[in-house]
Amino acid sequence: MEKEQLEQLRYPIGHYQIPNPITQEHLDEWIAVLEHLPQRLAEMVIPLSEDQLETPYRPGGWTVRQLVHHIADSHHHSYIRFKWALTEDNPLIKPYDEKAWTALFDSKSAPIQMSLDHLKVVHAKLVYLLKGLSEEELQRKFTHPDGNEETTLKENIGRYAWHGSHHFAHIKNLLERKGW
Repeated sequence: MEKEQLEQLRYPIGHYQIPNPITQEHLDEWIAVLEHLPQRLAEMVIPLSEDQLETPYRPGGWTVRQLVHHIADSHHHSYIRFKWALTEDNPLIKPYDEKAWTALFDSKSAPIQMSLDHLKVVHAKLVYLLKGLSEEELQRKFTHPDGNEETTLKENIGRYAWHGSHHFAHIKNLLERKGW
């Protein structure tokens, strides 16, 4: 497979880019994406067979099952990061090894409904929180230890709207390519 083709499969909506400035319209759009992701994802993956759930979205990529579990795990971490940034002064967050997490037996074998339910609840709590944040709270930051990169909560809303859409597109594109 060509390098360009593989890149398109890996990043079907492109890489996350932080708009400058981040406007209220961006925030409203991102929060809406987060609010609707659990339902949109569930509607797309619940009808899939076990064989379809075991299909990688690209050569060498995660299976649909692993993607569903990864989205729930990742967005759970994001919710916690929002809470840390709101209650601590620019906390140093703890990263996690997402590849190792997706290799664990639960990501490879657990029913997807567990993660769909988890994602629904995490997103309900997250969206409720985000809709109530002040401009001052949106400017609060956390630091990721990889490169000591500071991230504002505004930026993180966009990052996770992109993240959910990124993996949603992985699955959607696979379904289209396979004619499912």
